[in-house]
Order: sequence, then structure tokens, then C-alpha cells
Amino acid sequence: MSALVDRLVAQVLSLDVRLLACQARLSATTDDEALHDLRTTVRRLRSLLRPLRGLPGVEQLEAAAAAIGTLTTPLRDREVLAAYLHSHGQHEAAERRSVQMAKAYPAVATSPELARLFLILDAFPRFLRASQRQGFLKDLRLCIEKRLAKQWKALDKALHDPAHDRHRLRLLIKRVRYAIEAYPELDRLPEQAMPRLKAAQETLGNWHDCWQWLAKAEQEADLLPCVAVWRVTMAQAEGRADRALDKLSKACFKS
Repeated sequence: MSALVDRLVAQVLSLDVRLLACQARLSATTDDEALHDLRTTVRRLRSLLRPLRGLPGVEQLEAAAAAIGTLTTPLRDREVLAAYLHSHGQHEAAERRSVQMAKAYPAVATSPELARLFLILDAFPRFLRASQRQGFLKDLRLCIEKRLAKQWKALDKALHDPAHDRHRLRLLIKRVRYAIEAYPELDRLPEQAMPRLKAAQETLGNWHDCWQWLAKAEQEADLLPCVAVWRVTMAQAEGRADRALDKLSKACFKS
């Protein structure tokens, strides 16, 4: 058990360092991947925390991490859209959004949400060690395994629902995938699980982008020239996503 706790502490410290690096990059606006890397690192932290619910400090840290997601989701959506518009010749519309992003990056770096996350994250390894000393972690491995299995079961159920919601499936797939990466030593999934999960996540992400952009076009007139292409692209993405989900279901789940 001590080895598992040691690895948890090491992962938390590693994620803390990565978040500090992302903060520095955002503050200096050095590159256009800093926000994405910040969000990915926070997502990995949340995947690490989810099976630990009930332990001291986890609820507070989860809430702080979720606040970063709430803060940065619309910014990342704008960033992705700006990149798309630039690559498809809509430079004026893209530039309007890029200018907004240039101001947003340092604002995220100095946000109270990020400051709170660092404050709680820095203390969390001490909470883990204290819980270990008090005997709260003696069944930790079994608890984590049960919660990972519950996530996998939820995905199984959603995949076999004829009226499945692509939005929910996308979130469930991301949750399962990052949980596997957070706890590789507890992975009991089929060999094809990870590549199938990645493929399904990618296709659902492409579909989600188009769906979201079409909704934005109803409010933002400079996106109207892209609507026809997005409708076609979304329909194609739906087909690819459904095929990827079918492959995931057949490779990893019983019918």
C-alpha cells in the first residue's frame, strides 16, 4: 500500500510542477499550447482524484480543479475556433478572437481560481501522508479498483443505449481514458481499450467542435460564411464517431 501512496504523492508533485510551468507560459504568452496544456494537466489531476473521493482534502482540491475548467473552457473553445478560422482563410474573424486570447492568457495566469488551486494542491501530499498514518488508506487499492470499474460499467451502459447521448459518451470516454493513465498498474481493461478510446474521443471531439460552432454562428454573424461547411462536416463526423463507438463496443464490451 505504501508504494501506491508514494506513487500518488509523486504524481501530485509532478502535476504541480507542470501546472507551474503552464502558468509561467501563460503569463509570458510564449506559445499557443499553454492553455491546452494547463487544461490537460488539470484533467489528469481530476482523473487522479476521482477514485479518491472521501479522503481528507480531495473534495476541496476537486472543486478547485473544476473551477479552472469552468474558467478556461470558453477560452479554449475560442482558441480552437480562431485556429480553424485562420486555417480556412477567415482571417479577419480569426484575428478578432486571437486578440481576445492575447489578453486572456495572462488573466488566467493571475486568476484567483489558479491561485486557489495551487494553494490546495501544495498541501495535498500532507493530507495523503496524514491519512496514511491514521490508517485511512488501508483499503485504498480496492476502493480505487471498484471506482474505476464503476466508470467502465457506466461507459458500457451508455454505449449500449440505443438513444445514447454523444455529449455524455464523449465525457465518459475521456473520464475512463484518463483514469487508465492515472492508474496504469490497476488497469484490467482489454488490450484494445486505449487505442479504441482515443479514436472515439477524437471523432467525438470533431463532431462536438462543429456542433458548438454552429450554435455560436446563431449569435456571431462573422461565422455565417462557415455554416454550410460545418453542417456537412458535422454530418460526416457523426458517421465517423458512430463507427468508432461501434468498434470500441465490439472490442471492449460484451453485447
